[in-house]
Formats: sequence, C-alpha cells, structure tokens
Amino acid sequence: MTDIKIPEGFTLRSAVMDDIPACADLFNLWAEKELGHRELTAEELRTEWSSDEFIPEEDTRIVFAPDGTLVAYVEAWTRNAPAVKPWIWARVHPDYYGLGLGTELTQWAERFSLRVLDILPKDVRVTHELGVDSRAKEAHELFKNMGYSPIRSFYNMRIKMNTEPSPSPLPKNLVLKPFDVTRDLEAVYRAEVDSFKDHYGVVEEPFETGYPRFVHYMTKTKNYDPALWFILWDGEEIAGINICRPRSFEDDDMGHVAILGVRRPWRKRGLGLALLEHSFGEFYKRGVRKVDLGVDANSLTGALRLYEKAGMSVHSQFDKYEKEIRAGKEISVQAIEE
Repeated sequence: MTDIKIPEGFTLRSAVMDDIPACADLFNLWAEKELGHRELTAEELRTEWSSDEFIPEEDTRIVFAPDGTLVAYVEAWTRNAPAVKPWIWARVHPDYYGLGLGTELTQWAERFSLRVLDILPKDVRVTHELGVDSRAKEAHELFKNMGYSPIRSFYNMRIKMNTEPSPSPLPKNLVLKPFDVTRDLEAVYRAEVDSFKDHYGVVEEPFETGYPRFVHYMTKTKNYDPALWFILWDGEEIAGINICRPRSFEDDDMGHVAILGVRRPWRKRGLGLALLEHSFGEFYKRGVRKVDLGVDANSLTGALRLYEKAGMSVHSQFDKYEKEIRAGKEISVQAIEE
C-alpha cells in the first residue's frame, strides 16, 4: 500500500466488515455537509459489502488521522461480468479536505481497476466511471482535474401527496397479482432485464451473475417488503413491474421506487403511469406521504415525462463521469435499437 501517499502520522489499510459502522458514519458526515441529509444506513452498507462481487479486504482503502478518526475511503467495483466500466466511489471527511486524500485514493482505485484488462476481450472499450451529486462542487473539480469527462446526469425525483391518489385504470386483460417470492422471483428478474435492455449504459450480462445480484440487493435487506412488489401480468407473461422499498436511502419517512419497468410489447399503453400511481396509493394507505425515485435525465424511453405526468418533480441531480482506459468497441447501450 506504499503507492498511496498520505500525510505524516496518518495510517492506511483495507477495510473489513467491522469497519462498517465507522464507514457509514463517515459517508453520512460527508453527505450532511454537502447535501443536507444522510447517505445510507450501516445496514444498507452491509448489504453492499456482503455482495459476491465485493471483497472489502481487496477492493477498498481507508485512511485514519493520527487521533484514530476515519477520514477517507475509496472502493473499486471490478468483479461484475463483463467489467467494462469499473466503478470508483470515494469519500473524504469534510474537516480533511485539501490534503490530497481524494486524489491519492482515486488514483489507487484507477490502478487497481486495470486488473479487468486481463479478463476482457481485447477489442472492447473500457472506462473508469465515477459520479457525485451536482451540489458537491469540490468533487466535480477533482474529477475534472483528474481527466474525467461528464457523460450523463440522473435525477432524484419526488412527490409529496396531500390527498389520496386516484390511480389510472389498467386495461381489462392485465392483472396485478400479489408477488410470491418462491414462484415469481426469477420471472420478475427476467422482466426487469427485458424492460431495461434499451436503457442508456446497460451492459448485457450472464444470468449466472445478474440474477444472484438481483436477489441479493432486492431481497437480502431489511428494506425489503414483498407487498410493495407490484407485478402486472398479461396471462402467463409479465407486462410490467414496480418494485418499491419501504424507505428511501436518505429518509425513513419517504418511500422509494427502486425499479419501474414496462416490457417493450406493452409500452405506450399507460402501464408505467398506472403502476406508479398504484404504488403511490399503497404508500399513502401506509401513512407515507413522500416517495422518491431515480431516473436518467435523458432517458431513452421517455421516463422523465412519465414521472412529471405523475406529479413528481426533480429534487437533485447526480452527475456521472468517465475516463477511458482502453479504446475499442462500446458494448453498453447508447441508443434504442428499433
């Protein structure tokens, strides 16, 4: 780890599972300063770190000040298949800005990410990717100074309901059925993949890696409630899905729409709006008045217009950046193929 330069008296090591509480505290301290709200809970961080595609002892570096305060963190995600877009994510304690910690840790993550070149086809394009909320000005300057270019923005959209919603009616031949995890989980995953295969940046991946990740993140968490999985069936086929979480990452009093998708043969029939409004109604019945979701600001499928029609508005913006590792054939979705 001597390739990372840190101030005299500071210490550096990899993170381990016992560091989760301290790391969550650091992330939330940063978020409160930059964004005005928490970033995530320790339980949500534990879900991430226990993924099959993440090994904290190898994929992270953390820095401590001389008094033992955790002051900086970085992680690099390189184990998904195909790993053509290694993701880098870092946080620095606000009291320790200006010491070069963000630059040093990000450069380590870039070097670490080069490991993917040994397992990828030689002709595909490979890029580092990272991103941050638009309000975190120092981070944006850091990215630009390190040679990153902005490629896409994503909105966090919200609705605050003062009266009970009136969901749009569904076509008579389509039926919302209660989700059965033992019967429907794989079919829902396949419908999710099919719904999002023409969204910007998606990289096709094997079922053997994608499905276990879906199961892990969507069901192996305390923020999972199968009663908030709304599955729309057309006979024996799934037409659309709306998978919600009881709580958003930043606010326990706000519900969250995690995945909303309609498969291509059923699009342009108002199903996305009906599914979304149905979930708003269910949250309202639970006493939840605020709901949020994330969306590509330039969605190829027009999702932004749908959410605005449902009464949602933009709350914040997340900007994604990239730096090319190797030129080649771009295998992520860039446009809808007709």
